[in-house]
Amino acid sequence: MWGWLKPLQGRDVALRAAAVTFYGGIAVVPIALLAIWVSGALVGADRVRRLTGHTIAALPDEIGAPRALGAVIDAGLHLTPVFALASLLPATFYGEGLRRAFVSLRDNPESFVGWRGRLLWLPPLAAAPALLLAMFLALPTTSALWVRGGWYSVLGVVLSFLAAWLLLTPVVVWVYRYVAPDRPAWPAALAVGSFTAANLSGFLHGFVLFCSLPLNLGAPFGGFTGIGGTVAVGLWLYMFHVILLAGYAATLSASNYLRNRPSHSPA
Repeated sequence: MWGWLKPLQGRDVALRAAAVTFYGGIAVVPIALLAIWVSGALVGADRVRRLTGHTIAALPDEIGAPRALGAVIDAGLHLTPVFALASLLPATFYGEGLRRAFVSLRDNPESFVGWRGRLLWLPPLAAAPALLLAMFLALPTTSALWVRGGWYSVLGVVLSFLAAWLLLTPVVVWVYRYVAPDRPAWPAALAVGSFTAANLSGFLHGFVLFCSLPLNLGAPFGGFTGIGGTVAVGLWLYMFHVILLAGYAATLSASNYLRNRPSHSPA
């Protein structure tokens, strides 16, 4: 198993994941605002609020997750074209962070790393509203099952997991195939990218479970719950990128195996 992670050997994975998390922290809110803004323009702000209302109500309120999500959705729906254009620049920082982390895992450096990452991140960024709308359409069903309790909640979690898995898969495959350097083989990118997306989907659902725990996140920070919540989100985002980097290493290993596999011609 560890052989598949060979590209990570001798590399400071923790430092690289922390670096991507820094870029992601800059980009996550602008990406969400842009996706919500375009979604609202396509289907209407009222429909977006209606589709997300059940989820906001179903989220655990121990650390203020419903208020935070509601505020982001409201801000995205009220975004102006000028502010949307201003959000585009920080939204592309995520592509730069990913590209820099991936390039640092190989021995050959490259020029214009940041700009390459930003430009190659634009297609997933452009597809974000469509992916978000698909998630919005699934939210009323999964949220309604969750609030019913019992086995309905289990079914809601399963459906939510599958929806997130399906929506994350094309994004992760694109990241491994194009945002990352060296263009891994398509079978490797598809297989490992889909598997990584499944792990990320489960990880995100684990974060929702974490939000439901009665924790005093402000205790280590002198009672400042806001700071504790921000640190908790940053920690989960960091672990998210550890999984993403591990998946990329496995993609490289699988791609090299496929390309170097000897072909046996029939006798």
